[in-house]
Amino acid sequence: MTVNWDIVIKLVISVLIGGIIGAEREYHNKSAGLRTLMLICMGSALFTLFSKVIGMPGSPDRIASNIVTGVGFVGAGVIFKDTSTGINGVTTAATIWLTAALGIGVGAGYEYLCLILSGILVLILYGFTALEEWIGKINCAHTYKIVCPYHDQVLDQYRALLKQYHLAIKKGNQSRSNNIITSIWETEGSKKNHKRFIDHVLNDPGVQQFEF
Repeated sequence: MTVNWDIVIKLVISVLIGGIIGAEREYHNKSAGLRTLMLICMGSALFTLFSKVIGMPGSPDRIASNIVTGVGFVGAGVIFKDTSTGINGVTTAATIWLTAALGIGVGAGYEYLCLILSGILVLILYGFTALEEWIGKINCAHTYKIVCPYHDQVLDQYRALLKQYHLAIKKGNQSRSNNIITSIWETEGSKKNHKRFIDHVLNDPGVQQFEF
C-alpha cells in the first residue's frame, strides 16, 4: 500500500497548528487546551479530506460544511456564566471555532497559509492580553452591595462618595427592612478609583455588610 504523503503532511501540519494554539490556551489554564485543540484541528482537516473523496458528485463540501455546525456545540460547552465575573469562555469558544476553520483550510490545501494564520491567532490571544489589562485599568465595571443602618441621607451619602472617587453610577437598587437598608450600585471607573472606594467603605464603621 502506497502512502499518500500529501495527506500525511496535511495532518501533521493540522496537529502542529492545533498544538500552537492549544499551548497558548493551556498556558492560560483555559478549559479547551492543548489536546482538545489539536484534536479539533486534525479532525477538521480529516473531515475535509474525506469530503473530497466520499462527498457527493459536484458537492464535495457537504461533509466539511457540517464541521461548522458540529464545532459550534463544542464551543458552546466552554461558555458559562459566573455570578461574580459574568459570562466566561467566549474567547475560548471563538478560538475553537477558528481552529476548526484552520483545520478545514489545511484539508483544502492551504496548509502553509493556515500555519501563518495560527501564529497571528496566538499573537492576538497572547499579545493583546496586555492591551486588555491596560484598558481595564482605565475603565472597569464593579457592582457593590452595601448594608447599613437607614437614615434620611444615607443614599445621598453613598452617591456623593462614589462621585468623590470618580465612579459613574450605571444602576442602583435599594431595599429597606425595618431600620436596615441594602443598596446595590453598578458602577464604572478606573481600577485605581475602585480600590480607593473599596478601602474607604471597608474602614467605614457604619457599614454592616459590604460585597464587592
